[in-house]
Amino acid sequence: MNPDELPRAEFAFPGPLRDRLVAAILSGAKTSTSGLVLAYERANEPFPEVGQLSAVVDSLDRRVAVIEVTEVRIVRLADVDLQHALDEGEGDESVAQWRAGHEEFWHSAEVRAELGAPGFTATDDTLVLAERFRLVRTVGDPGLSPG
Repeated sequence: MNPDELPRAEFAFPGPLRDRLVAAILSGAKTSTSGLVLAYERANEPFPEVGQLSAVVDSLDRRVAVIEVTEVRIVRLADVDLQHALDEGEGDESVAQWRAGHEEFWHSAEVRAELGAPGFTATDDTLVLAERFRLVRTVGDPGLSPG
């Protein structure tokens, strides 16, 4: 398994938030993530599939870990559950806290520009791709070798 041959898994945009998210993945605290279905549609990207492996990249574009998708659900924003929010590993203690942080990110100029929707606003009915994954190994692990 060569991480250079795997698709990239990017969390947030390069910078402090990505650094925190990648650190949470490497520590095992982060085992779920959420994305806007609209973002996948606008980018014409397929949804992740259970069993899919990908290489997590850090803010310096280095492949630092391999993760495996273990569950993919599409849910309304209003239906994201507490366990999913907790498993995102960002320190949220309630769904409301999780939602506020995600709406702040999704309403940012960067996300709105990526969506091509300057006025995008998430609502209860916004579709969210709720993904669970497991850390297979970090790139520095001895068990990870090309081939």
